[in-house]
Amino acid sequence: MRRCLPAVLLLLLLAGCGSSPVIDTRYTAVSQDSRVQYVILHYTSSGLQRSLNHLAHGGVSSHFLIDRQPPTIYRLVDEHRRAWHAGDSSWNGRTWLNASSIGIELVHYGYHDTAEGRIWPAYEPAQIDALIALLRDILQRHGLGPERVLGHSDVSPQRKVDPGPMFPWQQLADAGVAIWPDAAEVEQWSTQLKQCLPPVDWFQQALAEVGYTQAVSGDLDRATRNVLAAFQMRFRPRLHDGEPDTETAALLAALSPHAAEQLAAEQVVLSC
Repeated sequence: MRRCLPAVLLLLLLAGCGSSPVIDTRYTAVSQDSRVQYVILHYTSSGLQRSLNHLAHGGVSSHFLIDRQPPTIYRLVDEHRRAWHAGDSSWNGRTWLNASSIGIELVHYGYHDTAEGRIWPAYEPAQIDALIALLRDILQRHGLGPERVLGHSDVSPQRKVDPGPMFPWQQLADAGVAIWPDAAEVEQWSTQLKQCLPPVDWFQQALAEVGYTQAVSGDLDRATRNVLAAFQMRFRPRLHDGEPDTETAALLAALSPHAAEQLAAEQVVLSC
């Protein structure tokens, strides 16, 4: 009669025969969250077939691609894997966001320059509806708030402009999948400022508080103008020239509690 091997020895023998170790999964840590911390939105600058070829067979990728008409959602990369969509990027102190984000590309032609100036085509309403449904699903599954939905121009303001000034951020905010400044607060700050401008370092501090990568130098340099333009493109798309003005200051004050406190306490010297 054969003797039975002890259970522990049997498990060790079985583990040695296979390619994977035996892992006990009876315990789960409570201190954890999703590896996904942001969702970054892009446009493709091309039509569907070229976009698919570029994202599925080229040197870049995204987790999702949404066509214009009909608004088909394609999944190109599993959410648990890293897609190569953000590149050199940063937000709220995090850098190289490919590892911590989901990328969504929208089939859209971007802009074209004419003798009359730069032309930005509108987005298809049905495509935006599909995006909103997808964002709701992603945010719910990963336990993320609407502040975690960003544009490529937010995380890479020195080199990117997508999804552009025609992207309907306020519609996304109304649907609960993005942020937007409170209109009453913006009006209040506009009235309080009375065309008086905070100094450049206040703008820089406020932009950094929102999440942008922005040095506080007091100099209105090209990098600062690019970040201002990215902020304006998102929250005041009709004019995104990168110039500090009182309307931009009011928008920033409505989104930046500490910067607003400085204005309220008159801790900054205004230029009128």
